[in-house]
Amino acid sequence: MTFSVTTWNINSVRLRMPIVEQFLVRHQPDVLCLQETKVENSLFPFEPLRALGYEHIIIHGQKGYHGVAIASKFPLTEDHRQDYCGVGDSRHISGIVERGSRRIRIHNFYVPAGGDEPDRSINPKFGHKLDFIEQMKALRADMPGASSILVGDLNIAPLEHDVWSHKQMLKIVSHTPVETEGLTDVMQKGGWLDLMRQHTPEPEKLYTWWSYRAKDWEAADKGRRLDHIWSSADLGPSLERIEILKEARGWNRPSDHVPVTARFKF
Repeated sequence: MTFSVTTWNINSVRLRMPIVEQFLVRHQPDVLCLQETKVENSLFPFEPLRALGYEHIIIHGQKGYHGVAIASKFPLTEDHRQDYCGVGDSRHISGIVERGSRRIRIHNFYVPAGGDEPDRSINPKFGHKLDFIEQMKALRADMPGASSILVGDLNIAPLEHDVWSHKQMLKIVSHTPVETEGLTDVMQKGGWLDLMRQHTPEPEKLYTWWSYRAKDWEAADKGRRLDHIWSSADLGPSLERIEILKEARGWNRPSDHVPVTARFKF
């Protein structure tokens, strides 16, 4: 029995629905997790997803900003959202999907980007990001009655080879030591496995994001691994492969993030 889950920061789901449909037709994950949907719940584009077989959809949106969604071929239960930092942002949603005898809780996160200056004393956005990560440390992978998968745009590239230049990125938000150590702490305290590095350990480079600012993003290849797929320990041996669809960065009107898919065989 197989199971697959994709994470993708889509940077406006209504604007980019054509490439979402293109991806789903070609790659057919069982579950699609989107971040930065940028749409309030009443205007979410359910019908194109349902037409492609993703009939089970849970959403947590807001107008123009943030927003997360999970679309599944299989029923989703225990729809839950947590307001990290208590500011009312739509940055987390989770639900349980059943595949055979397995119950899997899927957490979908959009962690704050943190602004440009890595100093919380002058940049409240960076302080918000650090507080968000601190609260994530309470999230456990090993929960009674279900396995766990955590996906999303975590806006941190934690490892040396998750960025194009470790040395040049150390003072850039997304790869500063306080962020990378914080995210590593989330993983370790929660008992999470970094599935993307399970079959592709360092020093191999892994990127999921390429800036819109690059004149030729592909030639420059100054990427970062901001998108992640983690799991509880019991799912690690079942992971067949991770697919990072770099070509999607070159599609028509693309997101600056690309889809990342974990495929399991139970």
